[in-house]
Amino acid sequence: MAKRIQFNEHGGPEVLQWVDFDVADPAEHEVQVENKAIGINYIDTYVRSGLYPTPALPSGLGTEAAGVVKSVGSAVTHFKPGDRVVYAQSALGAYSERHNVHEDRLARLPDAISFEQAAACFLKGLTVQYLLRQTCEVKPDEIFLFHAAAGGVGLIACQWAKALGAHLIGTVGSAEKAKLAKDAGAWATINYREENIAQRVSELTDGKKVRVVYDSVGKDTWEPSLDSLRRHGLLVSFGNSSGPVTGVDLAILNQKGSLYVTRPSLFGYITNRQELDLASSELFSLIASRAIKVEVPESQKFSLQDAAKAHQTLESRATHGSSLLIP
Repeated sequence: MAKRIQFNEHGGPEVLQWVDFDVADPAEHEVQVENKAIGINYIDTYVRSGLYPTPALPSGLGTEAAGVVKSVGSAVTHFKPGDRVVYAQSALGAYSERHNVHEDRLARLPDAISFEQAAACFLKGLTVQYLLRQTCEVKPDEIFLFHAAAGGVGLIACQWAKALGAHLIGTVGSAEKAKLAKDAGAWATINYREENIAQRVSELTDGKKVRVVYDSVGKDTWEPSLDSLRRHGLLVSFGNSSGPVTGVDLAILNQKGSLYVTRPSLFGYITNRQELDLASSELFSLIASRAIKVEVPESQKFSLQDAAKAHQTLESRATHGSSLLIP
């Protein structure tokens, strides 16, 4: 018997419940992990609200955590009890004291990286890896636009861009968040509450605009993102924090310069152990070298049973960087 967060219906943070549940023995290719720190991601709010469908209700929540292996299934060969591990692509249910995870979704956690660091950055760091290194590989000295630069993904992107020698223009919602992004490595920032995004991008690039825009905001930034692209540019739409982009007239891509749009996800880029190992090793090396620093404010560490409060705080846009649940 263990404790977890579950929901019986879709809705706001109030639908999250703190309940007892029976932890099944791991299946033959599964590993049971005792979670030490659990990552909170904006996608969790989409699942809770019903924007992203769940297989069945009641349901657990969350896909990312770091912890210690407690037991393994009969066919597991890569892990043993006592191993330190981290995961970001599990079946729903990571908001729990224990969680069974398929062995191909687990990465071994280096001793130099703490459980809290790992849970705070694994999904977000893997996301930045596929965005900047695979979806559209950013080149040294290249200028590009990245929305929500002071968020959990954004602050890692600022640091990764700096490590690559690239110039990230980050959108932010306040002077405080602008400072956070700049301190993390952003080349320039745009306060979307006070400045015209596309106009500032044009000014910062001497009218050339950018080859690629990474957009996790969605509805509110769709047109500013398109207007920030040069001819044949690429909009990488990877999130919907302001709501989904709907009713798109493809002719607008022609009108604005024969543009491209893609809607990727982590599950489209990391599909097997080899891909996970390659991406995670690159992320871990940057953390170990301190090129990427992962720090979670104490005010953004919540007890696991306070997941509803954590979601309220996240959706109020009062957070910066990563937030955690601690069992």
